[in-house]
Amino acid sequence: MGYLLLSGAIAAEVAATTAMKYSEGFSRLWPSLVTAVGYVVSFALLARTLKTVQIGTAYAIWSGVGTATIAVLGLLLFGEGLSLTKVAGIVLIIGGVVVLNLGGATH
Repeated sequence: MGYLLLSGAIAAEVAATTAMKYSEGFSRLWPSLVTAVGYVVSFALLARTLKTVQIGTAYAIWSGVGTATIAVLGLLLFGEGLSLTKVAGIVLIIGGVVVLNLGGATH
């Protein structure tokens, strides 16, 4: 159940961050509201996740997957460039999450 809540937290965080881009510096009402609600939902779900998942593991997954997903959405939705450095950064983020998960498998 913890990882299902974590997935929801990640989805809410990604939606909030994407909406923030569309809010144009919080000058547009609806994207600004989606941003605020999305972050509240994300943190609430992350807090619930921490009841069953270790904090280091949960936070690494939440931040790493969220960051990598936003980087990909930047490419797809906003036409951001893809460089070797950006690809390497995304690979390192994913690798770091995997390593932390392997190390956090024991209680």
